[in-house]
Amino acid sequence: MGDAGTVESDGRALMRPLTIAFPAWLGAFADRTRVYGSDEERMRLAIDLSRENVLRTTGGPFGAAVFESESGRLVSVGVNLVVGLGNSVLHAEVVALMVAERTVGSYTLGGESMPRHDLVTSCDPCAMCLGAALWSGVRRIVAGAMREDAVAFGFDEGPVFDESYRYLERRGVRVLRGVLREEARGALELYRSRGGVPYNG
Repeated sequence: MGDAGTVESDGRALMRPLTIAFPAWLGAFADRTRVYGSDEERMRLAIDLSRENVLRTTGGPFGAAVFESESGRLVSVGVNLVVGLGNSVLHAEVVALMVAERTVGSYTLGGESMPRHDLVTSCDPCAMCLGAALWSGVRRIVAGAMREDAVAFGFDEGPVFDESYRYLERRGVRVLRGVLREEARGALELYRSRGGVPYNG
């Protein structure tokens, strides 16, 4: 039997199951009984997640969470797991969106009978995460550190332009950037100060 993706002599591709293992500490940050009433409260959770991920050396300096927009109820949390799990798509936003969809039992967070949802992230989403947010059905993205902050620390955010944000707005996804920017930027600085190396892709 070959490794994942290898083709045996009979032509069948063999695939191993893909398992996404979350850091054990992450559960302590997923208090779904708490109500987060403001964007600042929600952002502080995302920042706490990003800092904790650095301090516990479980991934990159990015955290995200999905909330019900009106109630402020926490639906899911996510942290960057790219390096630890060897998977380029496991950005904090993607992880939070995947968990949120599993939590509500749907491939979309924008169903007609559902409450509206916000994606709150410690840094401006990269190109991939902006696309993931659009397809997820969230109605609002709230970001902390800015794209230029991530780039200054060596991270490649991909093809994200002013038009990218205008496109999202036209599609009904509001974007609020720079919430608690300096606090959020601190997680990037912490990562660098502890010898963290930027990774791209």
